[in-house]
Amino acid sequence: MGHLITVERAILRNVDKVLQKPPRALPFYKRFHVPMAVVELRLIRRKSPIPTDDQILGEKEAMLAELREVRERTLAFIEETMERDLSKYTILHAFLGTLNIYGWLQMIASHEVRHTKQLQEIAAALPKVVANLQK
Repeated sequence: MGHLITVERAILRNVDKVLQKPPRALPFYKRFHVPMAVVELRLIRRKSPIPTDDQILGEKEAMLAELREVRERTLAFIEETMERDLSKYTILHAFLGTLNIYGWLQMIASHEVRHTKQLQEIAAALPKVVANLQK
């Protein structure tokens, strides 16, 4: 959960920074990016560029409160910018390519879907792992 919080905060921080300046023109060929479905399907495994840090892990309730806080900030950002065209503001993603702000907001959702599937895979395998440990 700490990873989700860290990523969402980083996205919001970068988006806020990009919106402080006028949008830059982007060449046509740089407007293409890897589809977000690739993130959700988990066909390509990626190691997080964010180092795992035990310091960002906390108690379950505190982590859930932190996730709610960052999500409320994301929803407030969406509400605050509802009347603006954010499609011209772009940020490069190391794997997906150049995404506009709408793509980055979709990335938050796709990233969460990806980790939900990862947790489901772990939960499905857990009975087998526990059974093997008991042998």
